[in-house]
Amino acid sequence: MSMYTVLATPRSFAKENPLPLRLLEEGGCTVIRPRDDEERRSLLVEADGVIAGLEEYGAATLETCKKLKVISRYGVGYDAIDLDVARKKGIRVAYTPGANGDSVADLAIGLMLAAARHIPRMDTAIKKRAEERPSGIELWRKTLGVLGTGRIGKGVMQRASGFETRFLCYDTYRDEEYVSRLGGAYTDLETLYAQSDFITVHLPLTDETRGMIAEAEFRKMKNTAIIVNTARGGIVDENALYEALKNGEIFAAGLDATVEEPPYESPLRTLSNCILTPHVGAATIEATHNMGMMAVENLLEVLKTGTCRYIV
Repeated sequence: MSMYTVLATPRSFAKENPLPLRLLEEGGCTVIRPRDDEERRSLLVEADGVIAGLEEYGAATLETCKKLKVISRYGVGYDAIDLDVARKKGIRVAYTPGANGDSVADLAIGLMLAAARHIPRMDTAIKKRAEERPSGIELWRKTLGVLGTGRIGKGVMQRASGFETRFLCYDTYRDEEYVSRLGGAYTDLETLYAQSDFITVHLPLTDETRGMIAEAEFRKMKNTAIIVNTARGGIVDENALYEALKNGEIFAAGLDATVEEPPYESPLRTLSNCILTPHVGAATIEATHNMGMMAVENLLEVLKTGTCRYIV
């Protein structure tokens, strides 16, 4: 007998492996997959829980919820959820730290190499029966600036250490032992921007980080610098990035996270030295299963006990 109504919004949830869905049903949940955002808002009014994707849960939406006890994020970001309103209404917000870390770290390295060696540009040219041989930049023994040394930032460092890179790191919460073990060091932002050949962004989107990499920051970078953002759109000022790329202030960029997703209307689409992907850092078979299992475990634990280990 079902005791709870649960919405599951991510399209990839339980797609490759039905086990997360089966666990919800065995836990007494009737699972509904909303067809669109309008149906989601309508169903939320009577829902007990949500396995949530990247969609927004603002104040107006949360105020309509009569029974909602938990929003269990299928991922690590929760900037689309109004945490103040959730707290006031007694709605727990959970997330899945570490579940997609390897997947995102892999993609960050992939974007660095693809941008450095113009791989998408040459692939497109060949498929049009043309030939381009642009000069690229090596990752080998270069300096990698790491903005954010949490699970994903550390994962990128571990992978990049195979290229014998030097690491310059920035984070409010430091792990001196880990960074030192890989031969890196924490530094200030100005030094990181000025000395890094590659910069990879792994920070949350907050009032402090929104627009933190803008015109002034690009001017501090080398004209051979490459920046990659697999974290959140909005940390990098995309208008300033467009100008920096167009004017040759930096060499290239790779963005999996943009303000508008997918960035169909962005002027960055017109630049051959900017690679854009549709926020697919977690889009691997392994990561989607890990996120699904953790999101379900978090949701069921909150429904049954009122809390769980991974409450925001």
